Amino acid sequence: MSDATRAEAREADTRTRIITTADRLYRQMGFQKTTVADIARELGMSPANVYRFFRSKDEINEAVGRQLLGEVLAAGLEIAGRDGPAAERLHALFTTVERMNTERFTVEKKLHDLVALALTENWQIVFDYVERMDAVIARIIADGMNRGEFRAGDPQQAARCLHTALIRYSHPRLMVECAEFEDPTLEQMIKFGIAALR
Repeated sequence: MSDATRAEAREADTRTRIITTADRLYRQMGFQKTTVADIARELGMSPANVYRFFRSKDEINEAVGRQLLGEVLAAGLEIAGRDGPAAERLHALFTTVERMNTERFTVEKKLHDLVALALTENWQIVFDYVERMDAVIARIIADGMNRGEFRAGDPQQAARCLHTALIRYSHPRLMVECAEFEDPTLEQMIKFGIAALR
């Protein structure tokens, strides 16, 4: 391994440690109360050293948000890659996303504040997440169309419609605001969406 490769690996490792530490502190204290100095102190480094890897606290916020959303996407990709009926994979995808987002953004209230800000301020990570999740859904729908499980059509358009129809069960702000509404349940909406695809 060359010196340059080792240096890049060390830099990537330090960035990961900063993001992981920030995530933990955000869960404990909230992202607004956590300072770069707090993150640096936890890591045993100076704030100036943290700023070598992230130009601002906003960049750290985005990195934490991207990691959180990336974990949801990774779960979605794993489900999309499974064998079995497309309807079962869509069901697993939407229930998994709902469960993960409930754990992160309603139970972990302090993380919810970070994602709510990302949504309010239209951070690029939100657009990237929606686009990539639409692609995961489209992949499952396209497979269902190819197998004859769903009627033929445009899988990208179908994915966008299905994702939009079920957004209340995965959008952090809507999950909180709609928590009092019992109907329709996620299960009912998934069945409704799959029936529309057939």
